[in-house]
Amino acid sequence: MSADQKGIFLIVFGMLVFSVQDALIKDLSKTASLLQIFVIRGFIGLIFLSIFLKLSKRRFSIKSKHPLIAVIRGLLFPISFLSFYLALASIPIAEASALFFVSPLFMTILSRLILKNKVGIHRLFAIIVGFIGILLIIKPEFNNFNWIMILPIFCAFCYSLSMILTVLTKESDSAYQQTTHVYIGSIAVGLAVYFFFGHYHDGYANNPSINYLLREWDFSNETIVSKMLIISIFGTFGILCLMNAYRIGEPSVISPFEYTMIINALVIGYFIFGEKLDYYSFVGIILITLSGFYIFIRERSRKNQIVTETSLRK
Repeated sequence: MSADQKGIFLIVFGMLVFSVQDALIKDLSKTASLLQIFVIRGFIGLIFLSIFLKLSKRRFSIKSKHPLIAVIRGLLFPISFLSFYLALASIPIAEASALFFVSPLFMTILSRLILKNKVGIHRLFAIIVGFIGILLIIKPEFNNFNWIMILPIFCAFCYSLSMILTVLTKESDSAYQQTTHVYIGSIAVGLAVYFFFGHYHDGYANNPSINYLLREWDFSNETIVSKMLIISIFGTFGILCLMNAYRIGEPSVISPFEYTMIINALVIGYFIFGEKLDYYSFVGIILITLSGFYIFIRERSRKNQIVTETSLRK
């Protein structure tokens, strides 16, 4: 098995793990507190990461040569996925997953603004197609606009920005340091929102997403706590799969396989939650997927062209 094949396997398996995690998070949306899940997952993630680093004889460190960027990135990541999980409480898991995968479009735009990367007509076309896909899923109506649909898109934007910041610090901060910052950020964001809003009881808000966010924490229900622990373990394992996938394989080759998560979400949504998408949402998912794939393929083609031109000059 080649390095790229191993990377693809880890990506596909990691997406499956994340899909199961998302299903459990959606399942808890009517009974548990999302902030409690976030904080517990952050603590358990730190414990598992420290054990992994110790067993692999690597050093555990939270220091960064770019502390401001590390703090911003450490907060952006949990804020982004807090938004995504809030959306899961109110909309189909397949729609939320598809809207999140507009992230390649945001990465293209942000890489142009921040990293000064060139964006050609092909990528602009892909961005337009992806935007059409977003509109088909959201189906905006000014008189009855569902603001929950914005949350996965906001998640994709914050995630993309955090990944751009990762690129800026990859030479100085290891992937393990960056992951540590994310876990610490998850704990900080979860505790800050909880203590800011204070105590809360069910029924205060009619919206299921707000209820999920501000519900009182419960450590007495063994079923809920055990599911939270499983979510934490799956989340940590999924992150390790992705980290190792991108260390082993070529990103431009393995990245498109992240889209298998949309297939997982469609299957889970239909068989577990009984979710059925309308024709427009289904077409929108296809357009977003195709636009993301096209960006990945175009990026790979561009890199190969650069390598060929460099070789010819030699």
